[in-house]
Amino acid sequence: MKKIIFDNIKTLFYALIIALIIRIFLFQPFYIPSSSMEPNLLIGDRLFVTKYSYGYSRHSFPFSPSNYNKRLFKKNPKRGDVIVFKTPADDRTDYIKRLIGLPGDTIQFVDGSFFLNNVKVERKKVLSSIVINCGSETLDVNFFEEKIDNINYIVAYRKKGTLLNTDKFIVPPDHYFFMGDNRDCSKDSRFLNSVGYVHFNNLLGKAKLIFFSNDVNKGYFIKFWRWNKSIRFDRFFKIIK
Repeated sequence: MKKIIFDNIKTLFYALIIALIIRIFLFQPFYIPSSSMEPNLLIGDRLFVTKYSYGYSRHSFPFSPSNYNKRLFKKNPKRGDVIVFKTPADDRTDYIKRLIGLPGDTIQFVDGSFFLNNVKVERKKVLSSIVINCGSETLDVNFFEEKIDNINYIVAYRKKGTLLNTDKFIVPPDHYFFMGDNRDCSKDSRFLNSVGYVHFNNLLGKAKLIFFSNDVNKGYFIKFWRWNKSIRFDRFFKIIK
């Protein structure tokens, strides 16, 4: 009996070590709690982030050890990547946004148009008068297909009251500028006092794949009798672009 108990404990220990290694170095699951990345990521989406995409910083490890300030096996992210990072304000909260500005880039909104390095970013309207979420509110928006560095993605801009003009943001060395795809419902790098420019070491990984999705407004996962209404089967194993 003692041998059986010992073998079970040993198996559990090895399983925990393997799970920890996978979580630290390969893949980490994340949950989408807000609507800031609609229409591409919805509240209730669960996704895998690849931890190896940009190398490893202190935030790659449990409890973010403060005595480690380098990045191992670093790889530079690309504009358009959807990335999970630790917010500079507290180095603890996880945010997920789209990478827009690289070190040295300038970003500005002028009369509602988005300029990157003084060039107006190409965008094409694809849907009009769509209602999407913004916390407990709903917004009447237009969907646009936006294009940077030959990468196309869909963004939402409020029909009335959208952000028209900003100062010019200049991204510092070793930092990045992020925005949510739900442009008028996203706290991101445009808010310098709360998010602002994000240091390279704060990047956790690249969002790659939605593996599960549940519409919490129609029922939680434990309410299995409502799965036919709440689970978004069409989002399972969807590649994030």
